[in-house]
Amino acid sequence: MTYILAIDQGTTSTRAIVYDDTMTSIASAQEEFPQHFPQSGWVEHDPDDLWRTTQATCRGAINKAGITAGDIAAIGITNQRETVVVWDKQTGRPIYNAIVWQDRRTASQCRTLRDAGHEEMFTDRTGLLLDPYFSGTKLAWILDNVEGARDRAAKGELLFGTVDCFLIWKLTGGASHATDATNAARTMLYDIRKGRWSRSICDLLDIPMEMLPEVKNCADDFGSTDADVLGAAVPIHGVAGDQQAATVGQACFEPGMLKSTYGTGCFALMNTGDTPVRSENRLLTTIAYQFDGKPTYALEGSIFVAGAVVQWLRDGLQIIQDSAETQGLAEQADPHQNVVLVPAFVGLGAPYWNPDCRGAVFGLTRGTGPAEMARAALESVGYQTRDLLEAMSADWKADGVQPTLRVDGGMSASDWTMQFLSDIIAAPVDRPTVHETTALGVAWLAGMHAGVYPDQEQFAKSWTQETQFTPKMDDDQRDAKYALWKKAVDATLNF
Repeated sequence: MTYILAIDQGTTSTRAIVYDDTMTSIASAQEEFPQHFPQSGWVEHDPDDLWRTTQATCRGAINKAGITAGDIAAIGITNQRETVVVWDKQTGRPIYNAIVWQDRRTASQCRTLRDAGHEEMFTDRTGLLLDPYFSGTKLAWILDNVEGARDRAAKGELLFGTVDCFLIWKLTGGASHATDATNAARTMLYDIRKGRWSRSICDLLDIPMEMLPEVKNCADDFGSTDADVLGAAVPIHGVAGDQQAATVGQACFEPGMLKSTYGTGCFALMNTGDTPVRSENRLLTTIAYQFDGKPTYALEGSIFVAGAVVQWLRDGLQIIQDSAETQGLAEQADPHQNVVLVPAFVGLGAPYWNPDCRGAVFGLTRGTGPAEMARAALESVGYQTRDLLEAMSADWKADGVQPTLRVDGGMSASDWTMQFLSDIIAAPVDRPTVHETTALGVAWLAGMHAGVYPDQEQFAKSWTQETQFTPKMDDDQRDAKYALWKKAVDATLNF
């Protein structure tokens, strides 16, 4: 058994990838699923869609690879983080739709907790800010708003989990209710220094701790799949939230190493070693990965809308039919127009953390068209990344910061976008040979634990660069463009 199956359960689609013993992808299957927007700022998924597409893509990838489930040594799972599922302990039936990480419905509850002076406790224990982005208040909302949920939770009839946990439970036929430290660290319920669920926070949010899963290492024994699911019992040996999986996949194992993933959102993580660094610039302190009970910490900046802005051009404005068209349009844009798009569709993430502001476009003229809008959309990703990196530079005072940024995710395939990113941050941008490092990272975790893949040191040596983008924009132009962005953000926040 020398194959590894990676499940990459994302915000808009689910993928399964089969890797061989050289960590080479040999087959994959992907399936999109619907997004649900019941109200402004609300985002939901049907948990059955998450489970259905996971089963379908796993079977599809195995079939394409020409193997059977019995040939697979281990499974790794990576997932959209912070998304909340609550389900019946006996039947596995969800009691409400999954509330997605982008959802902002608990903004008022977070404000109430903040006004009552609780944010310091949350930040001290969890490394996070009081924001609806995280799982804790989403879980409380389900318990408060689904009829009978609180009584059932108190009786031990309901289970809580992030998406990885829900999938593990379903894959194992209910035998395993577990998550890993990186996903637990994003719930706003987990003490990242003590390595356990925080009773004081659970009590404050009125969350029964019996609902919460066991927390394990990223490479660990999470149980085995029920034989009926894939055709054989396959051990689950690797789990990490998507951004942490990408950090592992980029081999950012040394303090100061930095990666940025461009998917639906954009997430930059900087390894800070075995010491959690408290941000003074509204970044997050989180767990990058955990091996053998020892967490490695990171500073993280989260951008809510990156690739989603291209989806908006396609599905909302309908000015493109395919995401790949944006690069060609951006190249055609009038260089004399200074159109700035602030994609605050669900508020702004780090370092602003404003859940209530909404998107805005500045600098429109009669000549503004699809090309200028496409360029502004792609540039917004670079501007937001610079916001994050400047905040990280202010927080991270240690020597040895790697001067280049490793990038991955769907948008990293766009040469135009990556060149603009290098230009606006005035630093090299390294794109690896393997663009989709999220799935690779969790595949390595599972394969390493199963004894199929090499250890951490050898895995780091296998990282290879495909392209390095270096700055070409002059300082005056860079400063002028970024100043316009900051002005546009200020106007958006104060609208």
